[in-house]
Amino acid sequence: MNRTRDPGPVKDARVHDHGLTDQGFGTDAALAAVLDRYPAELFDINLYDYDAAGQVSLRTGARGNLSGHELLAAIQAGRLWVNLRGIETGWPELWAAATADFRRIQARYPGMRAVRRAGQLILSSPRARVPYHFDAAGVVLFHLRGRKRVFVYPGDEVHLPERCMEQVVARQTTEELPYDRAFEADARVLDLEPGQAVTWPVYAPHRVENLDRFCVSLSMDFQTWPSRLRTGALYTNAVLRSRGGAPRRTEAMGLPELAARWAASLALRRAGALQSRLGDIARDFEPDVGAPDGARALQA
Repeated sequence: MNRTRDPGPVKDARVHDHGLTDQGFGTDAALAAVLDRYPAELFDINLYDYDAAGQVSLRTGARGNLSGHELLAAIQAGRLWVNLRGIETGWPELWAAATADFRRIQARYPGMRAVRRAGQLILSSPRARVPYHFDAAGVVLFHLRGRKRVFVYPGDEVHLPERCMEQVVARQTTEELPYDRAFEADARVLDLEPGQAVTWPVYAPHRVENLDRFCVSLSMDFQTWPSRLRTGALYTNAVLRSRGGAPRRTEAMGLPELAARWAASLALRRAGALQSRLGDIARDFEPDVGAPDGARALQA
């Protein structure tokens, strides 16, 4: 698993303990209360469909008008993957507890220093699966409820083409990546129980399967200075490529060049050099208790 781009201090996937489950953050009562009050614009509600080759198609949904208890029931009985973004402000008590656990985990990796962090609470149906993708950040995945299987892959050019990274960082496409079943021979497979957290190298592709139980996890994304520089360079490369350029890979760049391209990315973002395409994704369903997959089509 060491075939990856500059992973930083996290060299391989590793499981750690945490205390969030014992503090009651994953109970039905706590989750229903959060779903009731959470802003609709911070919900991501997805359905993933797979073909015989394992390729994925994504459908996105709207929050709808269900109560917190009803929405929770739809998730628990359906095939939904629900992300609540902005947990650092949306559920500050959970974030404070997770921050304490994050600091303990961070201390186990000499040289690791997060300069930015953000979180999303993930509520997912027993039959839900998340496709092969990557995050443009480091990740600690705190698992609170249910059983989950995580597959982590090398972050080299074969498993993670840099052109795909550029498109994701520049918000020209979602995080899903081209997938080949042959990649499974290179996967590190970890089963997570409540009270466990997993880390993996920065940018490492991964996918997730729930093991026939409703699952609750907190995904904490973090940036270090090295990851910020490389992510900025990827954005700059995406802009250059959109103008007909042929930028070289970031893994061939030294620190001065990465820093220069990161600085350029700040100016390019301010100038709106590439407009996000993610806002154009149509929402075609909303959660519904008792409906197939826990979802029904939106009415025109």
